[in-house]
Amino acid sequence: MTAKVYSYMRFSDARQAGGASSERQGAYAAAWAKEHALLLDDTLSMRDEGLSAFHQRHVKKGALGVFLKAVEDGQVPAGSFLVVEGLDRLSRAEPIQAQAQLTAIISAGISVVTASDGKVYSRERLKDNPMDLVYSLLVMIRAHEESDTKSKRVSDAIRRQCQGWIDGKYRGLIRYGKTPGWLHVIDGRWELIPARAEAVRAAVDMFRRGLGMGHIAKALHDAGLSTSEGIPSSGHLTRLLSNPALKGEKHLKLEPETFVLANYYPAVIDPELWDELQQLVGMRSRRHVKGEIPSLLTGFGVTLCGYCGTALKGQTMANKRRADGTLADGHRRLQCVRVNSGDGCTVKGSCSAAPIERALMRYCSDLVNLRSLYAGDRETLPRSEMTSAVTQLQSIEKKLERITEALLESDDAAPLTFVRRARELEADREVARAKVRELERALAEAARADLSGADERWKELIDGVEALDYEARMRARQLVSDTFERIVVYHNGMRPPKEGKAPIDVILQAKGGTARQLRINSAGHLVVGDEMKFESFLS
Repeated sequence: MTAKVYSYMRFSDARQAGGASSERQGAYAAAWAKEHALLLDDTLSMRDEGLSAFHQRHVKKGALGVFLKAVEDGQVPAGSFLVVEGLDRLSRAEPIQAQAQLTAIISAGISVVTASDGKVYSRERLKDNPMDLVYSLLVMIRAHEESDTKSKRVSDAIRRQCQGWIDGKYRGLIRYGKTPGWLHVIDGRWELIPARAEAVRAAVDMFRRGLGMGHIAKALHDAGLSTSEGIPSSGHLTRLLSNPALKGEKHLKLEPETFVLANYYPAVIDPELWDELQQLVGMRSRRHVKGEIPSLLTGFGVTLCGYCGTALKGQTMANKRRADGTLADGHRRLQCVRVNSGDGCTVKGSCSAAPIERALMRYCSDLVNLRSLYAGDRETLPRSEMTSAVTQLQSIEKKLERITEALLESDDAAPLTFVRRARELEADREVARAKVRELERALAEAARADLSGADERWKELIDGVEALDYEARMRARQLVSDTFERIVVYHNGMRPPKEGKAPIDVILQAKGGTARQLRINSAGHLVVGDEMKFESFLS
């Protein structure tokens, strides 16, 4: 490969790109190439606008990182030249890291040319004049110190602004962190972008109804909506739903502190809806669901094998769909995860998921937690209290997790203050858990009391589940998660016969503590149904 000249321009502020610096650097690279009768390669001549060399963003996310990878892969021919305005454009990281990057380029046979002083750094020149290596290190030390000092000054200024906001003494803009895609600045104030705010609210609403992220992204795209400049994606929406900017808060992490600025942005949703949203985000049933036919029973740790107590897994033979899109009952199955393992399950075999789903959906017309479908007055208070209690429990668990990790990582004896704090948090966690259990019972009772008049709407959901409609099944899946603490399945009956197949026995344990045994046939019809106390089937 023929040696070439490459140009690299970096601007810590993208606005600098339009100035004389850009023209100067580009002209110098072209002149160098012409003087040495070399080709200026425009395909890898690079610009990193607004990317910091101090934080190495120009390497992690920018064009320089692409160039370094090309050098590493041998795509840049030996004997080529990389033209930069100065070594500080190449890196402002810690000197040892900055020099390692320079050394990697030079070791690959690439010469680095600095336009500001006309110096050339190559293996041959450094061998003849080793002091140039010392000079390059001094330049990098100075560049890092300048950036480090500037960074500290900026951080101190931002800290003062944050504290001023918290104290109510400052109400200006704080230029730090990423701006939410649904907001912009008008006359020095944050304002919602109406179309994007509408997209955010639509995404939140669809998520609350049980839709998965991929389907939400597709629905937004089909409606011509987006929460930011880009095309909606499931990853972006996942991050969006946990962004406190939705309720108007800005969180700024400036080591070792995190500043929480209430009412910094105009809110898209109210705080109560935000708390409910975070509770839903944390639920296992809301995690990624594979396939076009979401399971009502598996994937979130609720449904267990009655014979060995292990979780059940679902298997859907989607390639067996009929022409009308339906599947035969036998092509959607439930099986103990231990069946194919070394120790195995005590009772081998599997059963269709369809009859259990049908029986469950019919039974739910009496017991299911309807808070996601109905807004009865009796549920309002316990639902609000439940949201607050779960949020408090999650906060305690996160604090306890951090202290536990610190204790495990410590090589020395754990400080007594840490140990005492961990014990206090464990006690607080037990109190919070008890409160959540109490409110779950209260909410379940409220839901059961408010079922009157909801039959038709519930039947619509049942029909959608049977028709394998994605949204209906996602909503039903969430209702199952909201309602049941445990679903225990005996695919060949509680007392399997020596020969033949017994009806399916299912035990439903509601989060409120009530349990019911259902015996169903292969069509999902109830054979026997006996109410039983929670303790009776655990003994």
